[in-house]
Amino acid sequence: MIHVDTKLLMKYDRSGPRYTSYPTAPYLTPEIGYREYQQMLQSGNHLNEISLYFHLPFCDTLCHFCGCTMLLTRSSARIDTYLDYIEKEITLLTQHFERKRKVSQLHWGGGTPNSLSPAQIRRLGSVIHHHFDMQKDAEVSVELDPRGLTYDHMQAFHQVGFNRCSMGIQDFSPDVQEAVNRVQSETISRQAVDWARNLGFKSINIDLIYGLPFQRPQTYEETLDKVIEIRPDRLAVFNYAHMPAMIKKQRKINEEALPDPAVKLQLLKMAIEKLSSAGYAYIGMDHFARPDDELCIALKEKTLYRNFQGYSTHAGLDLYSFGMSSISMLPRIYVQNQKNIKSYFDALDKNTLPLARGIVLNDEDVLRRNVIMNLMCHFQLDKNEIAGKYHIDFDKHFAESLDQLKPFISDGLVELKNGMIKVTETGRLVIRNIAMNFDQYLMRKEGNKPIFSKTI
Repeated sequence: MIHVDTKLLMKYDRSGPRYTSYPTAPYLTPEIGYREYQQMLQSGNHLNEISLYFHLPFCDTLCHFCGCTMLLTRSSARIDTYLDYIEKEITLLTQHFERKRKVSQLHWGGGTPNSLSPAQIRRLGSVIHHHFDMQKDAEVSVELDPRGLTYDHMQAFHQVGFNRCSMGIQDFSPDVQEAVNRVQSETISRQAVDWARNLGFKSINIDLIYGLPFQRPQTYEETLDKVIEIRPDRLAVFNYAHMPAMIKKQRKINEEALPDPAVKLQLLKMAIEKLSSAGYAYIGMDHFARPDDELCIALKEKTLYRNFQGYSTHAGLDLYSFGMSSISMLPRIYVQNQKNIKSYFDALDKNTLPLARGIVLNDEDVLRRNVIMNLMCHFQLDKNEIAGKYHIDFDKHFAESLDQLKPFISDGLVELKNGMIKVTETGRLVIRNIAMNFDQYLMRKEGNKPIFSKTI
């Protein structure tokens, strides 16, 4: 079992990126867009297997804690129109690259993908299979909201190839659920898991959140016990990031009901210790998995990776994303679609990809991305390997970063020996903080600083 030192965690509780990419999303700029992306697509350097992401933004209720790009609707016609434009975007993009490339990952996120009717799920699935060649063993996952989910939805997802799913529970306590406007009974949550298992889904993930209003150690422990009893394959235990200045829907949350930092750390400590003692392996940051899960296997085999959907089991895939606000990721460029649905539609009406901003990576970005992703995913770094690959003197090039690691070494979070930087098991709890020491963008003195969530 992992034992958590809350005083040590409090020391490192500061704002910082989640490193689903490097450079991180706030550094994308409107100056980079279609022209640069088109050049990258046509360069011929992107011939490996691919990952696809589809952003389906629709929800029928507003969860007050949520920071996702979403739209409230119960209109099937509005969703049909959106799917029309998704299909148009696919057609435009696939003109630019080799159709024979295999898809080894597919993910539908949101919003709520099961806001689509079963017929709409089958429609979008058919469009994807028409335009893309799927690997037989592809990892095909979908985010679900048990509220409003029917067995017909689950059957439709299974029929178009989904074999993994993730669903939010957050907290089973009624007062917490009411405070964040997400009332979801234990019964319907268990029912969704049962349906997925009965249909043969290979992996089921459950999301929990700590730091929500009215959460207390006693009631949160009850939620954890119930979730452990459900036995999902994976869990994500997210820190609630209260940023009402940026996320308007969070202004509906009563700040006085939020747990103070000390209580939040108690909740995190409890989650980590209970899940690890229940047999879940701690992957890093906020992720846990059963030892036989592919996420655990990827960690052991050093094929774990991070992209804009979080930890992934397939390293090095080009990520092509569709729908409003979604972000695509090629080796040397990231681009994000328009966040506003009208702007997204308008661009596609002009037969152009609906890009809003992007960033082209320079050589230093690529070097530091490799360093940061090694730390985030493998929790170690071979300095000599990096030095040889990028033709640098590692200690000289990263002198400032290594100096900033000294407190982490003193606290037993990082070890430096035999040319290796190794993150200890306890250090995984603050891996974002450790990676931040190698982030050149955070070191810059000039310009406005992005606002990030707290690391703990």
